[in-house]
Amino acid sequence: MKRFAFTLLELVFVIIVIGILAVLAMPNFNRNSLIEASEQVAGHIRYTQHLAMTDDKFDPTDQLWFRENWQIEFTSTATNVWYKIYCDTDHNGNSDSVTHKEVATDPLTADSLDGNSDITDLKKKYAIKSVIFSANCKGNGTGKELAFDALGRPYFYITSANPPVTNMNQYLLTSDCNITLVHENEGNATIMVRPQTGYVSVSYN
Repeated sequence: MKRFAFTLLELVFVIIVIGILAVLAMPNFNRNSLIEASEQVAGHIRYTQHLAMTDDKFDPTDQLWFRENWQIEFTSTATNVWYKIYCDTDHNGNSDSVTHKEVATDPLTADSLDGNSDITDLKKKYAIKSVIFSANCKGNGTGKELAFDALGRPYFYITSANPPVTNMNQYLLTSDCNITLVHENEGNATIMVRPQTGYVSVSYN
């Protein structure tokens, strides 16, 4: 009867192979807050589009019905950078979370996306120091906002400042809207929103 045994060299070789496989399979624990922030914002832009497509706001009796479309609005100040997702059902330019329940809820965390929760505070959570919109999607004023209709098409009109009163189609996005997140020390990320389809992609520089 033969006895099977391993030599010391074979054991060392097996240990080396296992070590190499373990290193290759090890997840990357280095946190990149710029990537996390851009992926979150891109996901929430897609979520805003989804809400608009599943919650058709069209009302033939209301000339300003399009102000109620779901939208994502960014605000940058010297101390804060944040955003909110809402539909302005009462046309007052604000996101009334209590009275009219206009604010969206994050589907993963159940947090209110009203700009007051930590999840939407880009400066506090991810060290984003500013959000820059390209010139073609700044809307009618200095606002930084994108809205979507029931077909998923993106618009750049602003409901919270100088809201449109007629002809919503003049605010239909006709070229790529670039939203740049500027990090305090990790560079920039650009979120591109395509016209007509509202397709969202992210690039880094």
